Amino acid sequence: MLQLLRLLADGRFHSGEELGRLLGISRSAVWKRLRQLQIENGLRLCSVRGKGYRLEQPLSLLSADVLAKRLPNVRLRLEERVGSTNAAALGLLSETVPPFVVMAEAQTAGRGRRGRQWVSPYGENLYFSQLIRIERSVSQLQALSLVVGLAVLRTLRQAGVAGVGLKWPNDLLVGTKKIAGILLELNGDPADICHVVIGIGVNANMLMADGIDQDWTSIRRETGRLVDRNELAAALVEALEGCLSLHREQGFAAFHEEWEDSHAWHGCLVRLTNGVREIAGTVLGVTVDGALRLEVDGGEQVYSGGELSLRLQHDS
Repeated sequence: MLQLLRLLADGRFHSGEELGRLLGISRSAVWKRLRQLQIENGLRLCSVRGKGYRLEQPLSLLSADVLAKRLPNVRLRLEERVGSTNAAALGLLSETVPPFVVMAEAQTAGRGRRGRQWVSPYGENLYFSQLIRIERSVSQLQALSLVVGLAVLRTLRQAGVAGVGLKWPNDLLVGTKKIAGILLELNGDPADICHVVIGIGVNANMLMADGIDQDWTSIRRETGRLVDRNELAAALVEALEGCLSLHREQGFAAFHEEWEDSHAWHGCLVRLTNGVREIAGTVLGVTVDGALRLEVDGGEQVYSGGELSLRLQHDS
């Protein structure tokens, strides 16, 4: 099936006869596999008499060979479909020494913070998890999601996305539209030895999607170009490696100014939710420890924690 999909990935017409010859199967078997591709992967196919078959939109599929050449020192597991790359990375702990990276063409149970669904259509976006080991260093966890956000920001800018900004603590926006998100999950004792899965979802080539409950955009929407997902993934790995290395040595203080310069909601009126409690205030920025600074009732308050949710005042 994957071989057939790679033949169709260019978005051009291919006759049933040509596909059958290249795959060594009958035209009838080609048609059956095409139907299976549509059903299993949700892909839209066009069929025109005399021309053949093509995908409604071209795909940039991930390639283990291309990524291995681009990232020779990275342990990489590439999957066609997983529940979530975070869960897959944690499942590999018993057999693979961290750090390592898991990527997939699709997720059937992708998720964001606070249990939200992360829509993950086949072959369109980047579904990425890197598992790292941390030993007796709580400081390495401090503001980690903000540091990862900067790595994603640099990658998006390198891909040509203009106007991208950071939303505390783990989203990337273009204007009011979400283009990427981060989900960190911890396994173990931060005071001893623990593992952290750095989950990153980037909207790369998605043009249409059902089931997303907020404004969104993608690199392709912003640039008008099909994204090479292998190049995007490699650039993200390299940016992440550089940011994590500096964070280990100097902490978030080394990134504080850069993060503030790219803060999307600086000066905005917001609502901060912590369980049933809701706090209204104006965003002042973040501390050198990565906590959120809010002006509340004329004074400054500082907030941090994994279960906090931040929304603009006018966002229902």
